[in-house]
Amino acid sequence: SSSEHKLNFKKSKEACLSYIQDALLQKQWKRAAEFLTCYVESLEKDYSREHIGPSEVIWRIGTEILWHHSQSSMKEFNCFMEQMKTLGVKRYLKVCLEHVFHLLCNGQIDEAYQNLSLAESWRFGEQTAIQDKEMKLIQAYRGLLDYYSWSKQKNILLENSEDGFSDLAVEQEMHGYFRKAAVNLKEIIKIPGVWDIFVKCYVDLLEFYGDHNEARQVLNEYAYNSKFPANPNAHVYLCQFLKRQGESKKSLTSALKILHDIVPSHELMIDFNTMLQKSKKRKKRQLGLEVIFAVLDYAGWKENAKAWSCLARQVKQIVISEKHLDWIKQEWNSRKDWWPAFHFSRYLAKRNWQENKSLSYEKALVAGILLGKGCKYFKYVSHQGCKAQLKRFRVLKKFVNRHNPVYLRIS
Repeated sequence: SSSEHKLNFKKSKEACLSYIQDALLQKQWKRAAEFLTCYVESLEKDYSREHIGPSEVIWRIGTEILWHHSQSSMKEFNCFMEQMKTLGVKRYLKVCLEHVFHLLCNGQIDEAYQNLSLAESWRFGEQTAIQDKEMKLIQAYRGLLDYYSWSKQKNILLENSEDGFSDLAVEQEMHGYFRKAAVNLKEIIKIPGVWDIFVKCYVDLLEFYGDHNEARQVLNEYAYNSKFPANPNAHVYLCQFLKRQGESKKSLTSALKILHDIVPSHELMIDFNTMLQKSKKRKKRQLGLEVIFAVLDYAGWKENAKAWSCLARQVKQIVISEKHLDWIKQEWNSRKDWWPAFHFSRYLAKRNWQENKSLSYEKALVAGILLGKGCKYFKYVSHQGCKAQLKRFRVLKKFVNRHNPVYLRIS
């Protein structure tokens, strides 16, 4: 019967999709392609009288297979994507975008730009309004490629100027790309979202032409507008801009404090700590100690000599002055249960000594103050340093022994 036939077809279709999924998970691209062919053919056979658009399943699976299949070519991929475009009005712009990404991955920048231009001129009744967001993305990526062309022309112009040549044609072409890129990039970053690459490129354009106020406004909006999703990179870009422009310490400190609260392990925290240590205000110096301790909570910083040097310098200053030992105690209380194993084991002492003696010196100083002269890390490193007759390690050992009571006061 007809109903029985439809039920059997549904079961076989689901089974076929299951086989495709299994083949994809096992990266058996040839097998997945064979099952997908069967799947498409069965749809055509059973529904030949009905209008069937390309299912998103076919588009997604077909794209994945063609991208990874050893025998597929870019020509076949282009052909497949064109078929998906012509048969799927509702997904036309999404397919266009994915096609562009694949062209860019294969270095076909001109072809990608042509596809974006064609997509931008696409109109299909009410679908044009429905796909407004996709159209803005199309325009934004075209702006990104205009920025790429602008950047190339800028580099040519800068190279020529170094050699004492000026090329008016190149300069005019560069300005043309700037105008096209700026218009599209400016539009996309008005929409709440994560637009990192577009914001960076737009700010680069503005900075090159000296429009620093507009660049600052864009970055402030991107970082602080509550309509935009939380995005640590937005704060990073703002801090980097303020640093490049030589903004006031107050502005930069404020921006870096927010970044510290969001991403305490960011590399800019080293600069932040250095700034705070130089401050005459107690609260800022205390914050500097908090910042550098927080940085070293993360495994990526475990063997960073600069970070340990920052901590060692500030801890040493506090110990010598015998003021603000409570700052060290406050930071150490929440870490004393896990930092010894995390940073100051004998195994790490041995490895650090072999790989980076400067690192082992800074860590040994911190270890000796925080854990006392009986600390495994300090004992191993100071012994090796004295054995190698390195003067700084003898001085280190004397310093820690002399200030050992500090350990008793903070522990």
